[in-house]
Amino acid sequence: MIKDVLIVCHANVCRSPAAEQLFRARFREHTGKQPGAFHSAGLRARNGDDMDPVMQRLLAERGVEVGEHRSRRLTPRLVRRADLVLVTERHQVSAVERMEPSARGKVYALGNWENSDVSDPHGLDEVAYRESLELMDRLVKGWLSRICQ
Repeated sequence: MIKDVLIVCHANVCRSPAAEQLFRARFREHTGKQPGAFHSAGLRARNGDDMDPVMQRLLAERGVEVGEHRSRRLTPRLVRRADLVLVTERHQVSAVERMEPSARGKVYALGNWENSDVSDPHGLDEVAYRESLELMDRLVKGWLSRICQ
C-alpha cells in the first residue's frame, strides 16, 4: 500500500506544492478520510521560499486549503522515504533516479497515464496557471483512483 507520496517539480513554489494540496483535498473527497503523507520538493529549490501567490489564490478559488508552505530542495533521503515519487515533467524521472538510484520503479510522471507534462506557469499570465492547475487536478484524481483501492 502506498502511504507516502512525494511530488517533485523544479523549484517547489508552484506546481509541486499545488499538486500536494490537491492530493490532500481530493484524497479526503475520494476516501472520506484524513489524507496520508503527501509531500513536495524541488530539484533546484531554494529552501524556505513561499508558494507562488497566484497559484495560492487559484487553489483557494477551488476550495483547496493551502496552509503554510516553504519550499525545500529534493534530497536522496526524501526520495528513499517515499513509496511513490511523482514528477511534473517526464524528463525529471531520470533526474530523480540519478540522484537516488534505488528509486527506480517508484518514480513516475504525474501525467504518466496521459503521456503529458505539467508546464511551469510560474511568472506567466493567469491563463497558464489555470491550465496547469486544471491539468494537475485531473491527473491527481487519476492517480488517487489507482492508489486508493
